Amino acid sequence: MTEPTFGGNAGMSSQYLEIRDLRVQFDGFTAVDGVDLTLLQGDLRFLIGPNGAGKTTLVDAITGLVPATGSVTKSGVELLGKKVHKIARLGVGRTFQTASVFEELTVLQNLDIAAGAGRSPWQMLRRRKDVLPQIEEALETTGLAAHRDIPAGILAHGQKQWLEIGMLLVQNSDVLLLDEPVAGMSHDEREETGQLLRRIGAERTVVVEHDMDFMRAFATSVTVLARGKIIAEGTVEEVQNDPQVQQVYLGTASLEEAI
Repeated sequence: MTEPTFGGNAGMSSQYLEIRDLRVQFDGFTAVDGVDLTLLQGDLRFLIGPNGAGKTTLVDAITGLVPATGSVTKSGVELLGKKVHKIARLGVGRTFQTASVFEELTVLQNLDIAAGAGRSPWQMLRRRKDVLPQIEEALETTGLAAHRDIPAGILAHGQKQWLEIGMLLVQNSDVLLLDEPVAGMSHDEREETGQLLRRIGAERTVVVEHDMDFMRAFATSVTVLARGKIIAEGTVEEVQNDPQVQQVYLGTASLEEAI
């Protein structure tokens, strides 16, 4: 299995996200302040920072949920100013801390609806005899193949998050922005989620907020935000040893104690 690697594994000719001078303001308050960030395919990037650092706002700006200035391009295509659904169709997928699945429908039906995002209403109404190949692949990748006919509402907490990730996969999302995907998970679910991100991350750009222990176990690179600005980037070890990061988190104490 190809693994995600620091700095990505496919180079600038592949799918990537380039953010330049991104700013978000709310009633005079600057939540994101001139962020420059390049995310390459095959890099499992973790976005960390204290509460109020601007992590969620940054992701909201990329996905069109809040207005922003500057530039966000995906493989050269400008995203700022586009509607949320158009950004999603360009391959930028987003999950939230609480999984957004249709709980009364089966796992398979959830994936089928997600896969139909680009189909016409007439095509959506037609009953298909076979399961689409990308749905079969998503079931295997997420470990939900044995649960395909189970209503999503009775899945375990972790399995609902995996289903939501699977719904992005069948939409051909190649930039995945995951909002604290392991929040509330058991130890085993966290480990399974980390392995899932490794499986999908080698061929995609995956950005994860922001659990510390999870970051140390699975991140290939880390970006640290504070007060809306990037204060450090690098490997987990480099970020842990950065004096400015240590100051932001714990005064003069070592960040390693926190993560």
